[in-house]
Amino acid sequence: MQNQFLKKHEVGVFALGGLGEVGKNMYCVEYQNEIVIIDAGIMFPDDSLLGIDYVIPDYTYLKENQDKIKALIITHGHEDHIGGIPWLLREMKIPKIYANGLALGLIKNKMQEHQGIQYNLLEFFDNDIIRFKHLSVSFFRTNHSIPDSFGIIIKTPQGKIVHTGDFKFDFTPVGKDADYAKMARLGQEGVLLLLSDSTGAEVEGFTKSESTVSESIKDIFTYMKGRAIVATFASNIHRVQQIIEASVATKRKIAVFGRSMERTVEVGESLGYIDAPHGTFVSAKALKHFSPHEITILCTGSQGEPFAALSRIAAGTHRQIKIKSGDTVIFSSSAIPGNQAGINKTINQLFKRDANVITHSPLSDTHTSGHAGNDELKLMLKLMKPKYFMPMHGEHRMLKIHAQTALACGVKAGNEFVLDNGDVLALSQNKAQVKGRIKASNVYIDGKGIGDIGHVVLKDRKILSEDGLLSAIVTIDEKKHELIGNSIIVSRGFVYMKDHTALTKEISMKVDQKVMHTLSQHKDLNIGLIKRDIIRLLNDYIVSKTERNPMILPVVKIV
Repeated sequence: MQNQFLKKHEVGVFALGGLGEVGKNMYCVEYQNEIVIIDAGIMFPDDSLLGIDYVIPDYTYLKENQDKIKALIITHGHEDHIGGIPWLLREMKIPKIYANGLALGLIKNKMQEHQGIQYNLLEFFDNDIIRFKHLSVSFFRTNHSIPDSFGIIIKTPQGKIVHTGDFKFDFTPVGKDADYAKMARLGQEGVLLLLSDSTGAEVEGFTKSESTVSESIKDIFTYMKGRAIVATFASNIHRVQQIIEASVATKRKIAVFGRSMERTVEVGESLGYIDAPHGTFVSAKALKHFSPHEITILCTGSQGEPFAALSRIAAGTHRQIKIKSGDTVIFSSSAIPGNQAGINKTINQLFKRDANVITHSPLSDTHTSGHAGNDELKLMLKLMKPKYFMPMHGEHRMLKIHAQTALACGVKAGNEFVLDNGDVLALSQNKAQVKGRIKASNVYIDGKGIGDIGHVVLKDRKILSEDGLLSAIVTIDEKKHELIGNSIIVSRGFVYMKDHTALTKEISMKVDQKVMHTLSQHKDLNIGLIKRDIIRLLNDYIVSKTERNPMILPVVKIV
């Protein structure tokens, strides 16, 4: 079925995630009866999403058009690009998933946690061309904070669409060089539309090379006298290797904490990205046999995630690691937007426990971004010379700044498109315009499954977290149509009842009076009406008495 927003000759480009946000990247190119998906990521919840584990895009449009889907192409192995794959596969069949190198290994590892899901995972290589009836897909290698990162080229009947993936220009990379020749050649051949990573649009100049971080980490390790506790992104395998090299150079053994970090080290070793002398890694139990200056603890939690290893160490709740005076904790990652509060909390807890804490600073470059700064974005624009431009992967201000950068680099005014998730950009050789909008809301994953969780549920959770719950339990004799005994008042997170006996008795008395009045006014027993009256009574009364607004849960027992 033809997309209702597209004419038969037009190519549609839209995002289900990644626009106006940092995370859950998912971009689609559609032409007639073919859809190619680029990435299927997740986004981690902020503090307002209580009880939520992950946020994924709404897959409704893809479910309704899954017969058109030809492939899912993965640019690299970060969670905001691969984390949604199991949830996508629960919803629909994807004929083929293409990934390269480390991303391939990380996806295989991830799918082991989701038994029973069928998938067809294939490896692509730098010079491969994947052909469908109307569309074809090819690749160019880029640099990022994880190995095996690629830009994607989709050749359509109307022209080439280029998706940069996450990138930066690192002229002294830790791993392989980016394919600058192929990027330049694409610009010479002609690019109809460029979709480019906007995360670093506000950063002036070029981001620092990953190799400069390696020297900083080695310097820090040289001067440390106690245990080194290093937190970084589990997927930043270059950084993990740098920490390993610094530990080996200073004769330290390494213990790994955090499930995702353990998986990364396992996959990295199997693919040759993690290289350490035999005996470098030791178990948590073996740490007691070494002096503090002989130990490196490599862990997750650089973003202040509540249940990550470093957060539990900082809070004193980790079963195996307790902070000692003289420990040095290194944060080797920058804050993802929205995570600063959690990171600050972790840092403060570490200081309280008398740890030395090193974060990113001019004196200790323990992290460099994997995303292009503004000058690098200009270089990509100049290499690609696109006719039309669509900034992607970033909050709205980042997209806007990137669009302005594109205009300064020669993109014609009116040919730049700052879109929201769901907006459909219709393209032909000589025209581009936004045509309509498909469903592209957030879907919340709660516990082990995709939760049917709407704004009402989240609002209730917020009320419970801030003001608690008050339950009034009343028992009614159905035959006599009267209240039995006094109502029972139960508080959870609202007030400690032993310290507020007078308030509790007063609430109970008012509930009893209200129930008896309601019963006297109505011949038929109406439980819904009784509950409604209790809620109305207590909402007004409790706010007036306490200036708090707990969730009211009336319970009516009939005997």
